[in-house]
Amino acid sequence: MSQTGPCNMSTGLLIVGHGSRDPSANVEFEAVVAAYRAAHPDIDVTHGYVELAKPSLAEALRDLAQRTDLLVVLPLFLFAAGHVKNDIPLALSQARQDFPSVRFTVANALGVHPNLVELAFERARAALEGARDPAKTAVVVVGRGASDPDANGDFCKVVRLLAEGRAVGWVVPCFIGVTRPLFEETVELVARARPERIVVVPYFLFGGRLIAKIREQVESFQTRYPWIKTELVPHLGIDDRLLTLMDERFSEATEGERPLPCDTCQYRVPVSAVTGNVGGLKALLWSLRHGFTHAQAMPHVHAHRPLAKHVLVCGNVDCADGGSISLIATLRRLLKDAGRDQDIRVTKTSCMGRCGEGPTVAVYPDGIWYRGVKETDAKELVEEHLLGDRLVSRLVDNIMQ
Repeated sequence: MSQTGPCNMSTGLLIVGHGSRDPSANVEFEAVVAAYRAAHPDIDVTHGYVELAKPSLAEALRDLAQRTDLLVVLPLFLFAAGHVKNDIPLALSQARQDFPSVRFTVANALGVHPNLVELAFERARAALEGARDPAKTAVVVVGRGASDPDANGDFCKVVRLLAEGRAVGWVVPCFIGVTRPLFEETVELVARARPERIVVVPYFLFGGRLIAKIREQVESFQTRYPWIKTELVPHLGIDDRLLTLMDERFSEATEGERPLPCDTCQYRVPVSAVTGNVGGLKALLWSLRHGFTHAQAMPHVHAHRPLAKHVLVCGNVDCADGGSISLIATLRRLLKDAGRDQDIRVTKTSCMGRCGEGPTVAVYPDGIWYRGVKETDAKELVEEHLLGDRLVSRLVDNIMQ
């Protein structure tokens, strides 16, 4: 039976999915629809797909509009990209013309929400709890990727919220397609940081071909880096937190409400593991303390003139065996000959975490890391980069900006 409001309007809900060539992914989506329908017997709940599966969005709209007065469209998409911004409005435009007596309204996409952040962490929890040292664990979160900058930006915000307050070494966003950074290049870069374990979190509602593609790439990476334990955890899937969020989006659409941008603010809701700041009074105290501590800050007085560049060269055993000590001496001599030894400092450091790839050289404030630098490279490094501000591209390991 359809829900009736104060004007005895029957209410129908059309839950829209993307659609997949993989039937198992469509089965997962329809299981969520069935669970929502079972929890709301007073609403006429049905579903449709934007592409790749039946019934199509247009067919589902026509079918439901024939038996309801108020039709709510709920896009079961993580973020609002092209399908939510273009395909659904176009289908609704036609439906409004065909059924002028029906009131149509659209809910927001699921978006950035604490429920989904917590659900993603829940999927990774078992793998993270098995880590010997969480600080040496990297979490790589993989999104679908879109041509829409808003959707990609919202995904990166979710990943940042997932990282907040966790005792994990790195939490890194990437994508499986459409945009960059892609998963394969991201996990290769993460491997350079020497984590003991990598936990790969697919930020997808349902399985399908893209999950299979991620699994293949994880297995390929594990073959190339057998000393880094790499684990792919389950995608989000059906969960009470997802159904609760669908309730929120349905209520917002029917009651004319929209969430505030501060709905993921740490002063309003517990975000990830950051719970100590929730509450109006705590928010006020935090603001007062923040202003006070800034007022007490004083400029730091250096005991030396500011350096134009600071060159850090690893002098640990592995790099020393590769010739880093003679490299340091040659760099210092060349800079002294150029009259720049006072404002370009060369410092010998302990291990810089690039064992096997050294000698390692880092140049600050430029944020340029070189690897495999030999004494014979010193003259080019000084003339091109330290004096000429031109990178020695063949030696570049990373650009920290």
